[in-house]
Amino acid sequence: MAGDPACPHCHGLGYVRRDLPMGHPDFGRLETCVCRQATVRSQIRDRLYSLSQLGELQRLTFDTFQPRGRPNLPAFNQESLEQAFNLCRTYAHDLDGWLLLQGSFGCGKTHLAASIANEAASLGIPTLFLTVPDLLDSLRASFDSEDVSFEDRFDQIRRAALLVLDDFGTQSATEWARERLFQILNYRYINRLPTVLTTNLALDELDGRIRSRLNDSALVRQVMIQAPDYRRASEDINHHELSSLPLHAKQTFGTFRMRDEEKLTADDRANLKKAFEGAYAFAEDPQGWIVLMGDHGTGKTHLAAAIANLHASQGFPVMFVPVPDLLDHLRATFSPTSPITYDRRFDQVRDAPLLVLDDLGTQSSTAWAQEKLFQLLNHRYNATLPTVITTSSTLEKLDRRLTSRIIDTRLCTVFAITAPSYLEARPRRKRKP
Repeated sequence: MAGDPACPHCHGLGYVRRDLPMGHPDFGRLETCVCRQATVRSQIRDRLYSLSQLGELQRLTFDTFQPRGRPNLPAFNQESLEQAFNLCRTYAHDLDGWLLLQGSFGCGKTHLAASIANEAASLGIPTLFLTVPDLLDSLRASFDSEDVSFEDRFDQIRRAALLVLDDFGTQSATEWARERLFQILNYRYINRLPTVLTTNLALDELDGRIRSRLNDSALVRQVMIQAPDYRRASEDINHHELSSLPLHAKQTFGTFRMRDEEKLTADDRANLKKAFEGAYAFAEDPQGWIVLMGDHGTGKTHLAAAIANLHASQGFPVMFVPVPDLLDHLRATFSPTSPITYDRRFDQVRDAPLLVLDDLGTQSSTAWAQEKLFQLLNHRYNATLPTVITTSSTLEKLDRRLTSRIIDTRLCTVFAITAPSYLEARPRRKRKP
């Protein structure tokens, strides 16, 4: 395309040669004249916009983002969202370095990343927004394209004035894909080009070469968004996807029966009251471990669920999971179709702010199961993470390594419920004649 005919520099040609001495690396090289640089920038911007997904995401702006989430969101979730919102809005205007947005599904990462891209594009900055799988598909498609070569498409992506990569880590793990992504990010790292990435993975799950660059605090600002999935029902926001606590919603301290109408012994009645009061005190301020022991049907699960429900009602995340179900969830990650790795699933349980393990001792007694449970509980023991355990087994029947931690009175309080099963005490209904 020609330049301005009246331009004194290029006289309408659109290109100029700088006056450089022979031997200079740019000697004789044509450069875009100032008279058409604005047109070139506009063409680049339009070309990237057509390649980008921003047209589909125009509604995702800072104006449409709720900085503190839902009104009923716990305060620490609201503060995390608001901090991420403010950081992203600032970044959209200064584009200083890299921004890494981490968090679980539905926490707002993509909305904030798209808001940055839309804001930058509105300011005239050539911006490219792509999910990583789409980026790789675009590169693969260029091999058979007559309109653009692979080299040109690759160069468009790695040189974009602002590159936003959404869902990093969800791409196929082929060697070709890993190498292309590394080349793109390494080029942008060396040249300090503004880059935004979103991921729901932990850093140690990413390619080591890319992880080392993301850990460069001089360039990269890491933002962890602590918020539940916005798309989930509001009553479930404090329940992890593995948690079965919603199934125990009616098991609260208010619905727990002290069995005053039954003919319990004075010792059994006092014992049940002590367990109830101990569970309630733990629920108000979860510290250390609490273990509820007793026969099936004595109220252990009800008290454990009551602890979890009370804590969740105060706005704190809780994971309630029967031990056999937990082991099934871990085994499921070995499937080739699993959307999550074993390590990530294990860490989710291991590091849960409040973990309730129901029915310890009823799981299969394979060496693998015993080892996983020991690793899990040993970590929580050493980290003194609040944990609730129910079991119908005696201490003698549990793994001795677990027993040695349960009997540590510095961390753990044990309530052995001696009352008989509710089911045995419940009067039988008379059959209709």
